[in-house]
Amino acid sequence: MSQSVLARNPSVLVFLAILGLFTLGVTLMSEWAGSEVVSTSFVKTLGKTLCLALVAVAMDLVWGYAGILSLGHFAFFGLGGYMIGMWLMYERTHGIVVSSLAEAPIPPTEAEIVGAIGNQIFGVVGSREFPAIWAFADSLALQLLFVVLVPGLLALAFGWLAFRSRVTGVYLSILTQAMTLALALYLFQNDSGLRGNNGLSGLQNLPGLDHVPQSSVSIWFFWASAGALALGYALSAWIVSGKFGSVIRGIRDNESRVRFLGYPVEAYKLFVFTVTAMIAGIAGALYYPQAGIINPAEIAPIASIYLAVWVAIGGRGRLYGAVIGAAFVSLVSSWFTGGQAPDVNLGFYTIKWVDWWLVLLGLSFVAVTLLAPKGIGGLVDLWTGRQAPDRHGADLGPDAGSLREAEAER
Repeated sequence: MSQSVLARNPSVLVFLAILGLFTLGVTLMSEWAGSEVVSTSFVKTLGKTLCLALVAVAMDLVWGYAGILSLGHFAFFGLGGYMIGMWLMYERTHGIVVSSLAEAPIPPTEAEIVGAIGNQIFGVVGSREFPAIWAFADSLALQLLFVVLVPGLLALAFGWLAFRSRVTGVYLSILTQAMTLALALYLFQNDSGLRGNNGLSGLQNLPGLDHVPQSSVSIWFFWASAGALALGYALSAWIVSGKFGSVIRGIRDNESRVRFLGYPVEAYKLFVFTVTAMIAGIAGALYYPQAGIINPAEIAPIASIYLAVWVAIGGRGRLYGAVIGAAFVSLVSSWFTGGQAPDVNLGFYTIKWVDWWLVLLGLSFVAVTLLAPKGIGGLVDLWTGRQAPDRHGADLGPDAGSLREAEAER
């Protein structure tokens, strides 16, 4: 990144420094480092939280800056998880099958090994044949490439059709939600090639590393998640900087005017939509090996709605706000739904937070929308003294309604 980008976004260096210190602190307190201050399970929780923060940054880029309220970005997140999950499940099953057949009186043929692997993976849905989409499941390099390509190509095709038709606002949100629902319903089918409702499981076991303890695996994924968040945050900050960032914010505020000025609005929106889908895919590819399982329920439209809620609570239009919102809601959710929050006995009724957490989350979203539209990130603005440009209809340039260069770069 150039110095001008960093000068316009001093929060990038601050964020990277905080993330680095956090990563170092968790590492030193983990079981991997010989300490038991932070358990292996909590390291996994923190690693997953970093992945959720990354997809929240992507959501903030497409919604908070470009003004596209996508209710389907968690579908891209799930697709990234499926792509890496296919390789993990295939290689793990391959190792088990080869080990079990090693002592057979007659050495098995390659076809017999493949058939046994297929039976192990797809026997739960009554099949043993590998679908065409598993053709490259044995190649880590290709599956990693698919982590980016599959969400990116889906977003490119969907965005091209939607944006060239100039679908905007709530109609575009409904379309993205419909896309997500259609994908989830397809994956629920047993003949989808991805084990239907059973999904892909055992993803926490890295092939060939059965001897490595989970304390080590968890810290590796934690590092990878932190590194991906750092790169994703820096990339997003670069995208929203300079003239490109000014254009997409202009599209958010007044799309017709930006189009009248001669900018290819559809191309800008398609670029942001596609790039954020790729970022979401990477986040999902790091999340689900730490979760250990992925199924079509993860892609259901409600998950994308939660994602929008995280960004709104954190403060959209602020990359650090998206991170704060995702991390806050994720950790608080783990506390409430994990049984750690004490029940509240009112005498006539006992509030069990496991049952009431979603209600509390919904009320928080409504409260933030009505009372604090800047979200939690607004508190950071107050602390740092950041203020939005004060336009109030004044002429801010040589022509009425234009902006000064200094303001446009904010």
